[in-house]
Amino acid sequence: MKLVVLTGIPGSGSTTLLNKALEEVDYVHLNYGDIMTEIAIKENIVEDRDSLRKLPAETQKEIQAKAAKEIKERSENDNVIVDTHCTINTPSGFLPGLPIWVLEQLQPDRFILVEANPDEIIYRRLNDETRQRDVQKAKEIKLHQEMNRATSMAYATLTGATVKIVENHDNHLNSSVSKLVDVLNL
Repeated sequence: MKLVVLTGIPGSGSTTLLNKALEEVDYVHLNYGDIMTEIAIKENIVEDRDSLRKLPAETQKEIQAKAAKEIKERSENDNVIVDTHCTINTPSGFLPGLPIWVLEQLQPDRFILVEANPDEIIYRRLNDETRQRDVQKAKEIKLHQEMNRATSMAYATLTGATVKIVENHDNHLNSSVSKLVDVLNL
């Protein structure tokens, strides 16, 4: 069984890309943020997903650990792809989405980063009425993607996993899906 972690900053299209790829591969899809949100709501810590990143870092860490345990339990019999954020841009700085205590439990085989051009991400965020996104400049988005690259390599160093970048540009969804499917079938 394989455990793959798919990441992308908000607006990169990672979830859209993944949902299309899942039509062609045999993986169970688990969204780390959804699991964290379910836990936090159940414990009366937040009312919605967008409030998670505004919690104190210590609280976020506790919820991350609980989510890792749940994901690991659910990944024992199936190929699993975990849709998450490599880093979270919090008011106090970048927080690793998968700190060491999470990585030690998950032991993924591969990290896949979905990236897009900063201008594409800005446009997607502005047109997504389903979420409350922070407004960021292109250079801030570029920095976040660079932090994801560096962080994913650190994750790979700790776990022995590989890192693959899949570009997801506007008007190239089918090509991007095909590339993701190829990586998942390796």
